[in-house]
Amino acid sequence: MKYITKEVRIGIAGIAALCILVYGINYLKGINMFKPSSYFYVKFQNVNGLTKSSPVFADGFRVGIVRDLYYDYSQPGKVVAEIDVEPDLRIPKGSTAELTTEMLGGVKMNLLLANNPREKYQIGDTIPGALNNGMMEKAAAMIPQLEKMLPKLDSILGSLNTVLADPAIPATLHNVQNLTANLAVTSGQLQTLMNKDIPQLTGKLNTIGDNFVLISDNLKEIDYATAMQSIDSTLANVKIITDRLTRKDNTVGLLLNDPSLYNNLNATTANAASLLEDLKSHPKRYVHFSLFGKKDK
Repeated sequence: MKYITKEVRIGIAGIAALCILVYGINYLKGINMFKPSSYFYVKFQNVNGLTKSSPVFADGFRVGIVRDLYYDYSQPGKVVAEIDVEPDLRIPKGSTAELTTEMLGGVKMNLLLANNPREKYQIGDTIPGALNNGMMEKAAAMIPQLEKMLPKLDSILGSLNTVLADPAIPATLHNVQNLTANLAVTSGQLQTLMNKDIPQLTGKLNTIGDNFVLISDNLKEIDYATAMQSIDSTLANVKIITDRLTRKDNTVGLLLNDPSLYNNLNATTANAASLLEDLKSHPKRYVHFSLFGKKDK
């Protein structure tokens, strides 16, 4: 151990520290230097802010990272992203990669795996890529429509302000408030009616119904044939009496049908009336009364 000098120890410690530093930096980037991986290339027209060490997802699960980005000078407008994925991941032919912009401004890569059990991409192959702005792209597409709608919105807001400035609106709201209060009172009265008066009315209706049933039972017991015979007999007697009243062979018929009796009664009545008038005018002709005896005229 006498050959390991102080300088050698310092050199070994420096190399170890450098290795630890490199490993730590890669580990923070998400690169595991001691884990086997497979690499592929993805071409985009616009990486939209994609950076190295960005995660790569497949079906929502992280399967790798972006190791490096290159600008393809042979095909201007193309950017190549080198990705490292887990060796067990099988990428079928027909699969694509897309960049999705997140709400907080980050960009992630999603592998859209195709359903192709027979063919797959080999390590080092190039996968086609596309840009998917998601909600941001839809919002950008809606901006021209919103610009067209702004004048209409201004007109609608102006009309709305005019309507709200109408003094009839507060009066209408006040009427609605009063109507609501009246409805609440009516509802309370209706509730009271339902809880108190309706049961009483129902009881009375039940009593009336029972009475109708009793009357119906009594009506069933009536002998309608005998009653009709009695009515027919009574009507026959009434007809006999009426016929006798129209004839002159009985006292009542003579009284009702003989005009001479009527005339005599009128004459008698007239004479009685004349006699009463004369009695009122000359009472001494008919009544003689004296305390000292009768005096000759």
